[in-house]
Amino acid sequence: MKVATARVYDQPEPGDFWVLVDRLWPRGMAKQDAPHQLWLKDVAPSSALRKWYGHRPVLFDEFARRYESELSEAPARDALVTLTSLARQEHLVLVTATKDLEHSGAEVLRRVIGRRGDGAQTGPGRG
Repeated sequence: MKVATARVYDQPEPGDFWVLVDRLWPRGMAKQDAPHQLWLKDVAPSSALRKWYGHRPVLFDEFARRYESELSEAPARDALVTLTSLARQEHLVLVTATKDLEHSGAEVLRRVIGRRGDGAQTGPGRG
């Protein structure tokens, strides 16, 4: 199982299965131009958590803890099960519009899926 992260504005590589994991549609992108195959907005951090975090890296550890807590409840839990299943079958790329992949919800998801995958190999973002 291999899971990576990428920005939605990047280009997919052959064989990748891209899943948009943002709650909001990316700015400036027409739906017909979207490079991902699936949009799972239910797995994204809640609006309240996203606003609290504000993409401030100093808050990332607490954001990750709170986000992982949200992932234990429906509907996020169900979407996480879908992602984990996809990661067992595909080269999964978690796609986000966030500029800072290292401190993003997609990175938290990548780590969580890796732990659920029984020794899954996961890698950092591509861009």
